[in-house]
Amino acid sequence: MASRHSNDRNSGGAAGADTGPPAASEVRNVVLVGHTGAGKTTLVEALLAATGTVSRAGRVEDGNTVSDYDDAEVRQQRSVNLSLAPIEHAGVKINLLDTPGYADFVGDLRAGLRAADCALFVVSTAEPIDGTTRMLWTECATVGMPRALVLTKLDHPRSDYAGTLSACREVFGEKVLPLYLPVPDAGGPVTGLIGMISRQLHEYRDGARTAAELGETDAVRLEEARGELIEGIIEESEDETLMERYLGGEELDPKVLIDDLEQAVAHASFHPVLPVCSASGLGTTELLEVMTSAFPSPGEHPMPEVTSVDGAVKNGLTCDPAGPLLAEIVKSTTDPYVGRISLTRIFSGTLRADIPVHVSGHFLTGGGHEEHDEDERIGALSSPLGKTQRPIGQAHAGDIVAVAKLSRAETGDTLSDPGNPLLMRPWDMPQPMLPVAIVAKTKADEDKLSQGLSRLVAEEPTLRVENNPETHQLVLWTMGEAHTDVLLERLSKRYGVEVEQTELRVPLRETIAGHGEGRGRHVKQSGGHGQYGVCEIEVDPLPEGGGFEFVDKVVGGAIPRQFIASVEKGIRHQMEKGVSRAGYPMVDVKVTLLDGKAHSVDSSDMAFQMAGALALREAAEAAGVTFLEPFDHVSILVNDDDVGTVMSDLSGRRGHVQGTEAVGQGRSLIKAEVPQTSLTRFAIELRAMSHGTATFTRTFAHYEPMPQHLAAKVME
Repeated sequence: MASRHSNDRNSGGAAGADTGPPAASEVRNVVLVGHTGAGKTTLVEALLAATGTVSRAGRVEDGNTVSDYDDAEVRQQRSVNLSLAPIEHAGVKINLLDTPGYADFVGDLRAGLRAADCALFVVSTAEPIDGTTRMLWTECATVGMPRALVLTKLDHPRSDYAGTLSACREVFGEKVLPLYLPVPDAGGPVTGLIGMISRQLHEYRDGARTAAELGETDAVRLEEARGELIEGIIEESEDETLMERYLGGEELDPKVLIDDLEQAVAHASFHPVLPVCSASGLGTTELLEVMTSAFPSPGEHPMPEVTSVDGAVKNGLTCDPAGPLLAEIVKSTTDPYVGRISLTRIFSGTLRADIPVHVSGHFLTGGGHEEHDEDERIGALSSPLGKTQRPIGQAHAGDIVAVAKLSRAETGDTLSDPGNPLLMRPWDMPQPMLPVAIVAKTKADEDKLSQGLSRLVAEEPTLRVENNPETHQLVLWTMGEAHTDVLLERLSKRYGVEVEQTELRVPLRETIAGHGEGRGRHVKQSGGHGQYGVCEIEVDPLPEGGGFEFVDKVVGGAIPRQFIASVEKGIRHQMEKGVSRAGYPMVDVKVTLLDGKAHSVDSSDMAFQMAGALALREAAEAAGVTFLEPFDHVSILVNDDDVGTVMSDLSGRRGHVQGTEAVGQGRSLIKAEVPQTSLTRFAIELRAMSHGTATFTRTFAHYEPMPQHLAAKVME
């Protein structure tokens, strides 16, 4: 498949070596999406080798600079981070964005979808289409991302190309059609590919691609499959005469078909399929040709919503290097030698090294990310590959580069001209739902913890840090166990802060079970000025949300007026501390002050505060104390097949299911109220029972009395 772009840039080699910044028409921003183990990272490495960017041994060859790309550390980081690998083919720079396949790192997936203009959806031919793969397809469809499918692992013993292609069409739709036929079709290793538009056969042997003659059997197979592909492309064409001409027997110009294919892919209405074997390199050249000739350029992809920092809509911006500067940080990382490195997509204008920019961070969701607007000078620009940062002087609209030394900018921030500050609407980020309580290991770690966490939050928009004022715990809200492990490892290795996980405490409440009476007597005589305060009260429960009610029924001046408020103050203070050994705040109580005694000399504000506190504790003991636990509103989006399992699980968590509703595409929404004590690991357990396909949100609902057997455990 020949490129539809003509230019003077060299084919192959490291992207952007000596030719200056590419124009937007010479750039393809491609994000690789797929389940863990589908072969995304191996495919990136095969494409790097196919373009000569790295050798098969995995060493970057960039002038005099040679560095390892494939070492274990870099591979591990790519498995949990969005990473960039620029390559070049046929004069077109291709920015490959490799995304993690773990569900915990969906934030990086969405960042990659924001930065890219087309997606390679990677599916293993050795595994069935699972729920996670369906969910990833939905993520792409939600943002209207153009997609092509790459079927990998053709050399695996369990590889079933035909079965996987059929499953993809069944799950993803009839507009999933192959551009190439593997040879042989079934049985034995795949040794070649037949281009169904060009009718050409290329064989791959010993790492080399050579043209070959079509055999009679392959020619028959080709014509059987080619018709459906051509009709699928024509159906998406704006030329209404093509179908009639094709059905009339006219042989259509391949260039016309390629142009229509590109338009259909750009509209996300047609999804071509390419078979690739990363180990042998089979299909890599064809994939490069498709990316350069049939994938949309940055100028063909819709611009995200842009406003001024005060909210005024800005229309008319295009992918123009001469336009106003508009860029977005899609990923922040920290290098121990360079400092913070911001992976940045330029949507408009030209970004140059060492210029002032306006940094805008206005977030749609919480998470500890404060809104900010400030000017900052950027450092060097570079094109990253593995551990290597290749310096560049400037980058044009449509490109993706690494920016150094943006110390105050966070992932998701907008960069613009200080004289014309702009703001891009942030992409939707999932809310972290797994709470993890941590404590610093040592005093030295405690001193560095705050700064380390603030840096993590700046890098990771799916992390939320909470200092719970009731439980006095530092809580990290993460996406799951893998996410937690990665964050704590970064905290340790990058910022030298060691922490330990501790048991999460849920903020309970105490209340009065019934009517009770109590007497508080605080009398001390130790020579000199003494302390004297006596009060008698009764307590009664209030309805949920009643708070605190204080009634004064003292008659005859038994307690001087100036000390009535002191009694109330002492009672309120005791309620904040709680009356049980567990020490949770007390709520929903009515206290009536009935009587008391005072001393003309020794009574004081403090004495009656102490008396009020003692009276409340005695009255609560007489009335009985009930623990209240918080319940959350929980909304769970789950596959229809898993509804029964999830509802049964909610029942076991003492949840109150309020209803279910179908939301389409085989999915249902379950709404329930569940005690927070049963939700501490729900993010992990829901993922397990739904095979990684279910998601949920939670918001505080109300407090309810805790069952006695659980309350007894709290007291223990």
